[in-house]
Amino acid sequence: MGLLSFIFGAKKREVQRFLDNDAIILDVRTDREYQNNHIKGSKHIPIDQLQHHVEELKAANKPYIVCCESGVRSAKAAKFLNLHNIKATNGGGWAKLQRNL
Repeated sequence: MGLLSFIFGAKKREVQRFLDNDAIILDVRTDREYQNNHIKGSKHIPIDQLQHHVEELKAANKPYIVCCESGVRSAKAAKFLNLHNIKATNGGGWAKLQRNL
């Protein structure tokens, strides 16, 4: 098994672990991006609004798989959520995540 295969396989296993624990998919793209297309049933909070929804996200008492267009914003958002004691992982780009669901 190559290094890249190991790394991406680990991410896929982590996402699956979150899904097995009834995770919520959180899309942090802009309103326009989300309205254009998104994962059915995902929760949408643009990354620049995330700080205003911390208590709401905590209240769900579930883990989050965060996605965006490429994985950059979702990485930042997952880190932000984890710093606020909300279990979250970076699911990467929404289209790729959708294919793996």
